[in-house]
Amino acid sequence: MNKPLRHIAIFCGLLVLALLLRDNWLQFVRADELNSHERNKRVTIERYASVRGNIIVEGKPITGSVDSKDPLYKYKRTYIDGPMWAPVTGFASQAYGATQLEKLNDSILMGNDDRLFFDRTLAMFTGEQKQGGNVVTTLNAAAQKAAYDGLGDKKGAVAAIDPQTGKILALASTPSYDPGTFAGYSRNDEKAWVSLEKDKNKPKLNRALREIYPPGSTFKVVTAAAAIEAGKIKDINAATDTPEPYLLPLSTKPMKNHAQGCENASLMYAMQWSCNSVFAKLGDEVGRDKMVEMSEKFGFNNPEVDTPVRAAASVYDKKMDRGGNALSSIGQFNTATTPLQMAMVTAAIANDGKLMKPYMVDKLEAPNLDVLEKNEPQEMSRPMSQETAQLVQQMMEKVVNEGTGKKARIDGVTVGGKTGTAQHGELNKARPYAWFIAYAKTDSGSPVAVAVVVEDSDATRDDISGGGLAAPIARDVMQAVLGKR
Repeated sequence: MNKPLRHIAIFCGLLVLALLLRDNWLQFVRADELNSHERNKRVTIERYASVRGNIIVEGKPITGSVDSKDPLYKYKRTYIDGPMWAPVTGFASQAYGATQLEKLNDSILMGNDDRLFFDRTLAMFTGEQKQGGNVVTTLNAAAQKAAYDGLGDKKGAVAAIDPQTGKILALASTPSYDPGTFAGYSRNDEKAWVSLEKDKNKPKLNRALREIYPPGSTFKVVTAAAAIEAGKIKDINAATDTPEPYLLPLSTKPMKNHAQGCENASLMYAMQWSCNSVFAKLGDEVGRDKMVEMSEKFGFNNPEVDTPVRAAASVYDKKMDRGGNALSSIGQFNTATTPLQMAMVTAAIANDGKLMKPYMVDKLEAPNLDVLEKNEPQEMSRPMSQETAQLVQQMMEKVVNEGTGKKARIDGVTVGGKTGTAQHGELNKARPYAWFIAYAKTDSGSPVAVAVVVEDSDATRDDISGGGLAAPIARDVMQAVLGKR
């Protein structure tokens, strides 16, 4: 063979070898990735080729499937009370994919999970149609309805947790959307999707998990816990050395109090009437590093809080100066949090200092209702001692019984709470957010802790607005869990 032909033969051989390597790479190394790729239409066709499993609340499905009359996608997802449950379910759309529980548990709901291999094999022999498994949630239907109805046409969110287990009982977000309106592949589905995408109020945003807000005075319970744990407060009824006016560190600007009688006020009085100066001074005395440490024990600065839907990380700034730390200690400056995070804070206090990991999937079921996976309560951290938690409880209960949170009272039930109005926007001129956090306590412990935030309202710039707007919603959610609604 002459030299040119030999070169051509070697070159062709290399091309064949490269083709074989590429073919094997695609078939064996990237096979799973390509099979499940979002642009692989066969995946979507298969997802909707059979009846999808359901998401369950208290034994009843809040989802379903119907014949879509489409030549490619046989079944379309349906939702019961879709807008109310959207922050829990997410959506499963033939055209736009899936989110939240629908996405995270897609293999179970589709029936393709490896744990359902026996069911699929049996269906092949019996001729039965493949069925998906179910996702059984921890949600409380009455609490969810109370939260959603309470928010009404206001923009805001509610998160409720069982402090003793970490089970999420309610996740509401408004304005919301109906995931069934774009579950198909039609022109109408496209119109519904485009309309939602253009909506400036962001109805698809899960405000309970994915939006962070300045917590305002609700954060004072964290500062109180930090001050007691650090030994800065030994008697919650003793006078503090707090001047009036109190000048912020590194500043000549006085701290504004909306309440009266805050000069040298005790921690109990300061919590009851929400004295900014007392908590700002305590935050400075505790120091930034100790405040960061306490915040992180509650879950702040943690991007890994999964429910299993991942929540946005709440923030307590690690690098701010003394003035910033003092402001952050009253829930302003750079402090930002999700409603879920503030429900976690409240739950830890109600549970005598023990924070349980929040979760909203109780178990995964096969189509025949066999349990494939069961979630159990897990301790997440111990932010404070039992003694400290019980002191904070005393203060929060005083807030509800005699302070700014009276609208959260429930006859015959011990309720602790904290109001908050969070200022924000340029020079704090934007309409403030109204907050309320609370727990209800019975002889057997606390069955519910709740956080409520209302974004747009006629709230005035004082903590009573949180008590007026958000506290009644929290009360209704707690009553629903207690069975008193």
